[in-house]
Amino acid sequence: MKRLIILVLVLSVAAGAFGQLMGIEIGAISPERLGIDSAQQFLKEISIDRFERDGFWLSSMSSDDGYATSRLFLGSPLGKQTIPDEEGLNIPDVHVLGTRVDFLRRGYSHAFIRPVRPLHVEGIVKTVSVWAVGRNYDHSLVLLLEDFFGRPFELYMGKLNFQGWKRITVAIPPQAEDGWGGIVQRNYHYNNDMGIRITGFRVDFDPWQAYGSYYFYLDDLRAVTDLFAEDNRDPDDMQDGW
Repeated sequence: MKRLIILVLVLSVAAGAFGQLMGIEIGAISPERLGIDSAQQFLKEISIDRFERDGFWLSSMSSDDGYATSRLFLGSPLGKQTIPDEEGLNIPDVHVLGTRVDFLRRGYSHAFIRPVRPLHVEGIVKTVSVWAVGRNYDHSLVLLLEDFFGRPFELYMGKLNFQGWKRITVAIPPQAEDGWGGIVQRNYHYNNDMGIRITGFRVDFDPWQAYGSYYFYLDDLRAVTDLFAEDNRDPDDMQDGW
């Protein structure tokens, strides 16, 4: 019986010491600590580009494999919903971006669709989506981006093997805990210029279906991003970059 009492006392002392070591008082964890992750997020869907500017998106591919051209067309995906914050603002949204690829030979090839300048997305980006018409080919759509340090990354969005319009979404992997690995969206030394820069798309062609002419269309590039840090910046902070 004495050994049991001593063992209980030892375990109680050890638990208290561990709690003090971790900075947590046993039995007194505040609700603020439990909800700190969800409380420090302000997720919002934003529009990156609606493909309304003529000449802003350019397509290219190796001249050994074929030719790629892009232009705007009137149209819009059925079922696309307006972002609530943009309702009533009369923002133009009547065009889609069409791209035509004419193959010179069958093989492993790809085409790029790039904006004339990278598109900066503020906040900590969680997902990126785009509406696409793939014409039911086994070609693949890849998102191209740069992180906080300007390092290039590519994210597989999915196959284009479907008919009609479909919204394709890709999740942005969180950066490593050390703040340097993976797709870094925020450097904790600074509180400005967060997020990513979208540098375009790449279409990887299935060699068995890379012949003749191929048409596909894109519309309404969006992102879901966490704007908590953007809305809580210190207005008295200094701006670097001089």
